[in-house]
Amino acid sequence: MDDILIIPDTVVINKIHFIRGNKVMLDSDLADLYGEETRRLNEQIKRNIERFPSDFMFQLTENEFENLKSQFATSSWGGRRKLPYVFTEYGVLMLSSVLNSKKAISINIQIVRIFTQMREMLLANKDILLQLEKKNQKVIGQDDRIDMIYDYLKEFIESKKKPRVAIGFKSEDLSK
Repeated sequence: MDDILIIPDTVVINKIHFIRGNKVMLDSDLADLYGEETRRLNEQIKRNIERFPSDFMFQLTENEFENLKSQFATSSWGGRRKLPYVFTEYGVLMLSSVLNSKKAISINIQIVRIFTQMREMLLANKDILLQLEKKNQKVIGQDDRIDMIYDYLKEFIESKKKPRVAIGFKSEDLSK
């Protein structure tokens, strides 16, 4: 089998969402990528449900689904009768054992590679994230000091607006 990517990586990346602390993909998005109908994909999954524990696949709650839909300006969700299932990286891996089309297998390989790249990027940038967190901790608690500086600046600006009383020697008219 050729190791050719069928679709651009950006298309796949845009279909990955972060829900319940997991990077997941919707059943409808996966079905679309595989060139299948969502109901056919879900039928295959139900026939092999023992392969999909809750850390591989779960169904969205009504609230999660509404939040997900609200993130998109245009609705392409259609009229779903059931709440969608989402698949973690492990679930996507398991899908390759359930779906047997060459396209599905090729797309699965691409998706798994993208998940792996994302994980590697996070690990590579872990040090930066830790440093940012340390900086954030230093900034927390500085609000009172910042407010105090702001109040002093405000007082200074307001004092500049008031007319100043002249100080010093006033000359008198000496011609008298």
